[in-house]
Formats: sequence, structure tokens, C-alpha cells
Amino acid sequence: MTTTMFDQIFGLPVHALVVHAAVIFAPLLAALAIAYAVLPRVRHRLDWALVATALAALVSVFAAKESGERLEHRMFQGGAPEAIEVHSGLAEILLPVTALLTVVALALVWLTRARRAPGGTGPRAAVLVASAVVVILAVAVGYYAVRTGHTGATAVWGA
Repeated sequence: MTTTMFDQIFGLPVHALVVHAAVIFAPLLAALAIAYAVLPRVRHRLDWALVATALAALVSVFAAKESGERLEHRMFQGGAPEAIEVHSGLAEILLPVTALLTVVALALVWLTRARRAPGGTGPRAAVLVASAVVVILAVAVGYYAVRTGHTGATAVWGA
């Protein structure tokens, strides 16, 4: 088997190292995105925190999913236990939902910054719609991050 960048680092599975970043950044993104969407008065303080967290969450969830697939292949070579399959299936959902939240959250930051700029006018309706979509996606990211993490921990450490 060839080693890829998502397989091992110094003999350790990459998944065991990067999964912790996903477990931290995905729920943090969900919380920050909801705060940004529903608390207009604090948006100016959260702009860059939301942007940085969104990008960190997306990269870490992607790395965790890819490295998890490599670890699954290395350990089970196509015959993974059901608990691992459930965990993997949830990760398959978490990644695109995180990507969607990242895109919409970045768009919301851009829209709100454009409205705050001197002479800035922007469609208030677009901010409201983007805020609603952000809240829905953030709830989904939070749910799938917790479920994916829990099923992975249960698969490794038992009930």
C-alpha cells in the first residue's frame, strides 16, 4: 500500500491527529455562525473570527474525512465493522454541509460588511435570507459534528 498525505505521519495515523481539529472547529463554526446571524450588534467584532473559523473548520473536516477513509482502508481493507460504516457515512454528510455553511457564512460576512461600509447600501433582504440559511446550516453542522464524533469515539472506545 502506498502512503499518501492523509495516511500516516511519523507512523501515526493522520486521522488520530487531525480529527481533534474537526471536533473543535466544526461546532465552533456552528456557534459563531449562529451568533453572527442572530446578533447584528456584535457582527463587527466577529467578522474575522467567523471567516478564520469557517476556513479552519472546512479544512479540518476535509482532512479528517480523507484521513479517516485512509485509516479505514488500511485497517479493514473493505470489511469495516458496522460502527465504522455509520461513522464514515455521517462524515460523508458533515463535509458538504460544512462546505455549504462556510460559503454562506462568508457571503453573509461580505454582505454585512458591504452594508456597513461608508455609503454602503446592500439588500437588507439578502442579509436576512443569508442569516436564516446560516442558522439552518449551522444547526446541521453542529448535529452532524456531534453525531460523527460520537459514533467515531464509540467505535474506537466502546459504549
